[in-house]
Amino acid sequence: MKESKKIVFFVPSFSSIEATAPLGLLAISTPLLRAGYEVRIIDATIVPDYQQRVLDEVKDALCLGVSVVTGPMIKDTVDVAKAVKKWDPEFPVILGGWHPSLLPTQTLEASYVDVIVRGQGEESTLELVERLRNGAPLDDVPGIGFKRDGKLTFTPERPLKRLDKMPPKAYHLANFDAYERVCGRRWAMYVSSLACPFDCSYCTNAGVYGRKWNALPVEQVVEETVDLTRRYRLELLWMADDNFLVDLERALKIAEGLIRVNANFKWSIQATTNLTARLSIEDLTLLRRSGMQQVCQGIETASPKVMKLMNKGFQDLGDIYQCTERCIRAGVIPSFNIIFGYPGEGVKERRETVNFMMDVCRRFPGAEFWTNIFTPYPGSPIFHRARELGIEVPRSLEGWVDYFPRYTTLPWLKGKDHQRVQTMRDYLRIAFDRAPIAATGSNWLAKVMRHLTAYPARWRLDHDLYEFPIELWLNRQLKNLVKLPKPNVDAKMMGPETAPSCT
Repeated sequence: MKESKKIVFFVPSFSSIEATAPLGLLAISTPLLRAGYEVRIIDATIVPDYQQRVLDEVKDALCLGVSVVTGPMIKDTVDVAKAVKKWDPEFPVILGGWHPSLLPTQTLEASYVDVIVRGQGEESTLELVERLRNGAPLDDVPGIGFKRDGKLTFTPERPLKRLDKMPPKAYHLANFDAYERVCGRRWAMYVSSLACPFDCSYCTNAGVYGRKWNALPVEQVVEETVDLTRRYRLELLWMADDNFLVDLERALKIAEGLIRVNANFKWSIQATTNLTARLSIEDLTLLRRSGMQQVCQGIETASPKVMKLMNKGFQDLGDIYQCTERCIRAGVIPSFNIIFGYPGEGVKERRETVNFMMDVCRRFPGAEFWTNIFTPYPGSPIFHRARELGIEVPRSLEGWVDYFPRYTTLPWLKGKDHQRVQTMRDYLRIAFDRAPIAATGSNWLAKVMRHLTAYPARWRLDHDLYEFPIELWLNRQLKNLVKLPKPNVDAKMMGPETAPSCT
């Protein structure tokens, strides 16, 4: 038996100043703490020399755990894991989170990974570290994979538990002061429900939760969110639910409960467009009174053809116009996510989407759009067609480091066409105001400078002309003079441990 009961968790950077406490690791930590383990969380976003800090902490620890989603987080994960293995090849390195859950075999094949945890990790992680501490076999721990004599072994899946049966998250482990210094705002993510009943072809949600929506009771949500915000002086909660409005009555009761206890924090949600469309002006007014300031919706496209390809038959543009108007009247920010470059989208379909975005923003000042370029992620229905579409799927864990929307080109969208779309996205960023979570650098001079380039950007978007983008160059120069608020990372389909996303 090993005497150490210290567990070190590493949070790789997501390249965003809007990072906050990692929900997944806070959830996993609670059972460990209750069992008498000591938990150390090292977040690359707030710890400058994070690799050395990890190497210092693991010297008297039992194991290192990393929770990771597909994308740039993998780079820091690989670097830190290799550094630990160089220090001690026998020291256990455990990977969990969305990426290992969706690609368990490929992840475990990495020479610097000893164990992977699939799906919900609260019980699996506790049982795993207990076996490691006692030097016992891992075969009877459901939901993991490990190496034995150079061979990969996977145990049976661990059944998903309802959210109301899971332990509370250990928010007290989070250094909110440090996150505030980075972000300029005290905020956190909170999950009141899991999964989404819809099966959009680009979404990874079904790969982990199987579209089986479940939720916390209203009373628990009200009590926990009020306590969380007051205890840590948080001004904003991002409800990281995959689809908050699945049960409309529950959503409205949460709002009523927050009003009843005089909650004084702001909160935002994400939901599909058809469910948001059910909200009346009275519903939205009630939600706004309770502190809800934004509803983020994954419209993804305004092209009927592409909607069908995305399996978004439930979406109606007329409903979106009406709901946007009601949101603005109620003082709620309607925020939309767009995916460009989906298979089957051509110039005509892309133009339909841009025209829709321009029309909405002009009719309803205050509406926001966030864009990214399509990437087939593990676990999404369309990922199974990746090779058929001509997309080279990474063959190793390290190969996923550059598999990220901001940098990805597609077989049908590359070269000049890809650059044109990227330039168009840059103009969409500056054409209309958007409100990122990060509050650093926002002042009147920054807003004036931003508006200098907004109007010519709109003209270009209206006329589909992006050659000689002088406004983009000017906008970059202005950013060098005045620190402007940094926008959200564009990857909107990452898991709930990352930057806020749209459904």
